[in-house]
Amino acid sequence: MRGDIFSTFGRIGKIIAAHSPRMQVQSFGTLRFVGAGIVRVTGLKGVQSEELIQLPGETLAMALNVDVHETGAVLIDEGERLRAGDEVYRTGRVVDIPVGDALVGRVINPRGRPLDAAGAVDAVDRRPVERPAPAIMDRLPVTEPLQTGLKVIDALLPIGRGQRELILGDRQTGKTALALDAMLNQKDTGVICIYCAVGKRNSAVAKVVNDLKQHDAMRFCLAVVTTEDDPPGTQFIAPYAAMTIAEHFMHDGGDVLVVFDDLTRHARAYRELSLLLRRPPGREAYPGDIFYIHSRLLERSTHLKENLGGGSITALPIVETEAENISAYIPTNLISITDGQIYLSPRLFRRGNLPAVDVGRSVSRVGGKTQLAAYRSVAGDLRLSYSQFEELEAFARFGTRMDEETRQTLNRGRRVREILKQRQYNPLTVCEQIAALVAVNEGVFDDLPLGQVAAAEKDVRRVVVERHTDLCSRIAAGETMSAEDTALIKDSAAEVRQTGQSA
Repeated sequence: MRGDIFSTFGRIGKIIAAHSPRMQVQSFGTLRFVGAGIVRVTGLKGVQSEELIQLPGETLAMALNVDVHETGAVLIDEGERLRAGDEVYRTGRVVDIPVGDALVGRVINPRGRPLDAAGAVDAVDRRPVERPAPAIMDRLPVTEPLQTGLKVIDALLPIGRGQRELILGDRQTGKTALALDAMLNQKDTGVICIYCAVGKRNSAVAKVVNDLKQHDAMRFCLAVVTTEDDPPGTQFIAPYAAMTIAEHFMHDGGDVLVVFDDLTRHARAYRELSLLLRRPPGREAYPGDIFYIHSRLLERSTHLKENLGGGSITALPIVETEAENISAYIPTNLISITDGQIYLSPRLFRRGNLPAVDVGRSVSRVGGKTQLAAYRSVAGDLRLSYSQFEELEAFARFGTRMDEETRQTLNRGRRVREILKQRQYNPLTVCEQIAALVAVNEGVFDDLPLGQVAAAEKDVRRVVVERHTDLCSRIAAGETMSAEDTALIKDSAAEVRQTGQSA
């Protein structure tokens, strides 16, 4: 009889524990210290690194320092009402976020809570924000291009699906604008775009989201947002949360583009947390594991094998430089992690050469293998010749006497530079880009004043697209351009020039 009673109470206890979050708590402790974004806790036996700790008032913290006598944790919620002596509990789980198609078109924070006043997020699955990167043998080579719609990128610095291409430059040089153009160009391509804002100003985030809505891009985009007012712990987990959402689509066979804007603020948030937790500072006061926080993030972007879904994640991390110093600690770390970098020069920006991409200091280590055949035949040597032109132009300023060949090189280079200029939110199709590049390579614009090149290029693009739809289809399909195809575009461009045809 006594055994039956204990057995009955045991079953009741298991049922209560299964349905009560408090009963699942494995141990409790006491708040010893509350700081700016961090807390120190004693008494949490068996707590694990990155485990969630339940604090009073539904506030959560993530264990980061697990010492013998105390646990250092970072707040991922606001903690104004916390006081030393409060009771805290282990949860037995790590930070996670909702994933799924319901997130597309939404603006959320790294915990999955909505920020767009569109109601609760209706997601059926949750995944940890920290996950191991796919194994090497689970990956496929990067073979398919990710078109950005920007001539200077697609022709000279191509990006492939599954690649990690760093965007870096000083403040106000167009880094976010370049990434947004790449996102907008994914319309009707099936690529899901994720914009991750890390510690940005509220006004800057609102502008990005508004631009996406105005260009009808939120139907294939979503935003994971933290602002400068959020706790540093929330800013720290934001990129990992965005990557977890991207992995859900990748494992379902989809292609994803993720923009991290920007990882400079992410590194600063982690430095702040580390110094508050009394971790020893190293170079530029960053902790020794600062490289690891970005490498384990970006290594998760890849192209999976078909039996694992066959999807891909393309990462465009953004990092800010100071006074054009790309040899600083965080930029050099990210350059070594990524598959290439696009450097935006403030000098070019001030001159109006937009997008202000410094071709000589930029490189794509993977994208050339993914570039469409038409680009390789038209712009194969353009990157090298354009870099040489920029150096030659700098030397030509110190002298007035030049031979005819040098004059022709400078003349052609200046027109190439005009062709590579492009307004924001004006992505071009592959055929339009090829038409402009063929025209400038074949010297159609050589005798045209620089101020008229942009208008002539617009006319050439329009005429080629309207008259040669079959050629455009073959170019977009990845077929190699023949000499006859090049001559066809050249003749059309020359005809436009002679007749002065305009829109």
